[in-house]
Amino acid sequence: MPRDRAHDGPTMLVWDAPVRVFHWLLVLCFAGAWLTADSERWRLAHITLGYTSAALVGFRLLWGLVGTRYARFASFVRGPRAAWAYLRSLPGTRPRHYVGHNPAGALAIVALLGLVLATSALGWAVEADFGGDWFAELHEGAASLMLGIAALHVLGVAIGSLIHRENLVRAMIDGRKRTEPGEGIRRPWRPLAMLMLAAVLVFWALQWQGPDGSFARSIREVAARLP
Repeated sequence: MPRDRAHDGPTMLVWDAPVRVFHWLLVLCFAGAWLTADSERWRLAHITLGYTSAALVGFRLLWGLVGTRYARFASFVRGPRAAWAYLRSLPGTRPRHYVGHNPAGALAIVALLGLVLATSALGWAVEADFGGDWFAELHEGAASLMLGIAALHVLGVAIGSLIHRENLVRAMIDGRKRTEPGEGIRRPWRPLAMLMLAAVLVFWALQWQGPDGSFARSIREVAARLP
């Protein structure tokens, strides 16, 4: 439920470890994929980071259904009307405050998750030589749109941190926010976060075992067999 301001009490665990690891891995993958997009030398890295992003989003979608309280989509996805009401409250003396994601941030998160999947799928199509230049243009357009929404998301985090007087970036690092007793989560789920990180590192290692990368090579081999 929304409140008029951030609570002044002790910090409680709000973001579990899998959500935090997912968040920073996705930031790393998107930044790396963007920087390597136009480099033939780093093409394998670009492909690897794109596939990693898609897998991370797949995990986040599942965790959004069965995860901890504030990780679940049902706890923060409320629609455009709630997002507009939240934004309208910010300039006032009693801005609405949410323990988890606010409704405006939720829209950005949903858009980013969808764009990651779309960009990755289009990138796969380009790599498999489907659609020619048309798919390549769509791939670049989706990535650019994702960059724009990510920039708005960062701006929203900065504004929210100032208005509510809480460090939202730090909260996504240590998982803790100031809230009322009983509103935190009980388990950080660190083993699952470590397993996710290990899976990503193993996948990266397998990609770089050979000069062409095992997964990227298999994608081209499968595409070559198609009629």
